[in-house]
Amino acid sequence: MAKKSPPPKRANRAVHLGDMLGNTLDTALRRRGFASRDLIANWKSIAPTPYDAIAAPDKLVWPRRDRPDPEGAVLYLRCREGHALALSHEAPAITAAINRYFGYLLISGVRLSPTPYTEPQKATDKPTAELPAEKAAHLTEAVSVIEDEGLRAALEKLGREVMGKSKR
Repeated sequence: MAKKSPPPKRANRAVHLGDMLGNTLDTALRRRGFASRDLIANWKSIAPTPYDAIAAPDKLVWPRRDRPDPEGAVLYLRCREGHALALSHEAPAITAAINRYFGYLLISGVRLSPTPYTEPQKATDKPTAELPAEKAAHLTEAVSVIEDEGLRAALEKLGREVMGKSKR
């Protein structure tokens, strides 16, 4: 008869979402050559001014271990279309900025990745759901006792979203 494994131990504490995702992201980043997520997470503060908005790190390619002299990794950057030439000319400045941020020789050079840079999606506000007149009146009456206008508006918006959802 097969043994059953004991149930997992519970931490009995709240865990930050970043801590939960960190372990998952770290394994994916290791496949791309990153030892940690510091370079990606702090790219906006590391990169020189125009390149923090038009480029992003894609992967690190480390030199083979059989070389006698230590050298840094090659950083492949994704960049917006039309900026590749400028980025290739400014590669030494980007390399210096990254090494200065970390305080040691991390990057020996910068190259362009064949994958184009896409900007992160920004959250868009959905239009609030229309409520029947009786539900809208009940919601307005419920939040009318709140004195702070900002809080009242936020609670009314929340109420419209909750009351406007269809039952599944």
